[in-house]
Amino acid sequence: MAGKNVSDPAGESVIQDVVEELCRPESYQVVYHRPTLEGVMPSLDALTEVVERLRMVLFPAYFSDSEITPATMPYIIGSHMERVERLLAEQIKRGFGFSCEKTDRASCIECEDRSRLIARSFIARVPEIRRLLATDVMAAFEGDPAARSTSETIFCYPSIKAMTNFRIAHELYLLGVEIIPRIITEMAHSTTGIDIHPGATIGERFFIDHGTGTVIGETCDIGRNVRLYQGVTLGAKSFPKDDAGRLVKGIARHPIVEDDVIIYSGTTILGRVRIGRGSVIGGNVWLDHDVEPGTTVLQAETSNKVVLRNPEDS
Repeated sequence: MAGKNVSDPAGESVIQDVVEELCRPESYQVVYHRPTLEGVMPSLDALTEVVERLRMVLFPAYFSDSEITPATMPYIIGSHMERVERLLAEQIKRGFGFSCEKTDRASCIECEDRSRLIARSFIARVPEIRRLLATDVMAAFEGDPAARSTSETIFCYPSIKAMTNFRIAHELYLLGVEIIPRIITEMAHSTTGIDIHPGATIGERFFIDHGTGTVIGETCDIGRNVRLYQGVTLGAKSFPKDDAGRLVKGIARHPIVEDDVIIYSGTTILGRVRIGRGSVIGGNVWLDHDVEPGTTVLQAETSNKVVLRNPEDS
C-alpha cells in the first residue's frame, strides 16, 4: 500500500524553529545542568570501570585474571586498587561539584583534597566489603537448593551482583559522597531488577532469591541472615511535608527487619514498622504494622485478611 503524501517543509527553517524553541530558558530550566567552575558531570564509563575492577578484586579469578594465583595476587590486586583510587577520587570530586554552588577556586582545591582522602578511606574498607560479601555468598549457596556451588552463586546470581554494587555504594554513602553511590546501585538495578538504595543498612548473610522487582528503601534497617524473594517491597507508607508543602527529607520511613526473617515473593511492607526476629512473612502480604518475633504471617486463601500465627499458640 502506497504511503500517504507528506509535504516536505524547508528543512533549515524547521530546524531553526526547533532550536529556538529548545533554547528558551522556560523550556530547559528543569532539565539543564548548569556547571559551576569545575562542575563536570560524573562519568558513567569511569564508574563502570571502578565497579568492575572492584568486582575483580573482591572475587579473584571470576570476572577477569582467571589465571591469578596466590603468588601473582598482590601485583594484580595492587594494580587494580591503584587504578580504582585514582578514578574514584576524580569521580567523587565530580559528584561534589554536581550540586556545588560555590564560585571561588579555593573551594575547588579543598574539594579535590577531600575527594582524595575519601577515596583512600574507601580503599581501606574494601577488606570489610569482601568479608560481608563472602557471608552473602554463603547465604545464597546454603539457602537455595538449586545452587551447586558457591562459585555458581558468585558468577550467576543477580543477588550477589546487586549486593556487590550495594556494599560498595553503601560505604561511599557512609563517607558522605554525593550522587556516586546512587549511580552505582542503579547500575545493578538496571541489569538485575533489584533496587536497593545505598543508604539502607543490611547485615551479613543477606540473600534475595530470584530477586527481580525487589525494592529496599533508603532508611531500611535489615539484620543478619535475612532472606527475601522476588517482588518484595520494603517501602515508605507516607511522606510528611513541611509547612511549605515540601517533602521532609532524611527521616526514618522504611521498615526494620530483624535477624533471621524470611519474606516471600510479592509482599509489600510499608512504613517504619518492625518485623520481629525469626518471623516468616508469606507471599502477597500487605503489612503496615509491627510483627512480633517468631510470628508467621500468611495471606488467607479465601479472603483479604492477614493471618498471624505465633508459635506460642500452637
